Amino acid sequence: MSHKFLVLILYLTIMNTNAHDDNLSKNVSTFTINAPQLKTEKKIWVYLPEDYNNSTKKYPVLYMHDGQNIFDGTTAFSGNWRIDEQLDSLKAKTIVIGIEHGDDKRVDELSPYISEKYGGGNADNYLEFLVNTLKTYIDQNYRTKKNRENTAIFGSSVGGLVSFYAILKYPKIFGKAGIFSPSFWFGEEIYDLVHNTPKLDAKMYFMAGDHESNDMVADMNRMVGLVLDKINKKKVHKKIVHNGRHNETLWAKEFAEAYLWLME
Repeated sequence: MSHKFLVLILYLTIMNTNAHDDNLSKNVSTFTINAPQLKTEKKIWVYLPEDYNNSTKKYPVLYMHDGQNIFDGTTAFSGNWRIDEQLDSLKAKTIVIGIEHGDDKRVDELSPYISEKYGGGNADNYLEFLVNTLKTYIDQNYRTKKNRENTAIFGSSVGGLVSFYAILKYPKIFGKAGIFSPSFWFGEEIYDLVHNTPKLDAKMYFMAGDHESNDMVADMNRMVGLVLDKINKKKVHKKIVHNGRHNETLWAKEFAEAYLWLME
């Protein structure tokens, strides 16, 4: 059975579940950790594979931004990705870490550059927290495969932007990235950074809808073109979704296919 056919069946099943299915999977837990780089505390969601507690195996880790929106319908701002349900159905063999966004500081934390209109520019501190505080804790307390080939990062909108930025800034940490609806419009500097990067080696899944904004697809195509000049083309996948809009409905629908391509 092909990945795309499996994803279609999975999506139809999940979209037909009852409202109470917004509750967390039994495979999800949460904790709070101090984030000194951001001068705050962060709530963290942890998804463990179904067989985690009955084995001694180590697992790859996928770090995801906007933790409020990916697991729990009661905390989601405008829709839930239903990551836990999708991973349960796929019998996924990956630990997934959801990182709470900073509410009114979300754009600031997830954007590497400053925009006159939107502010931002604190992604370096956010990623330092992720790499040096959170990942260290996760690797010490869970059975993880610590190398870059088994460490992925994933997000949408400015979360897509910071996921792409992370593989440029931390190429020895992150070997895979899910880059959904990336906000490359935020600053021309991100294109300059790619221009000045001699070689890329991460596995990247780019996705955008053709009804998100006037520039979304064009900006992503421009970036993918730059990336393809510096990488083995087999490591890059790009998908444009017809009628796709900038929302959790699109990102939830496309997650499983991206996950399978990146992690399986």
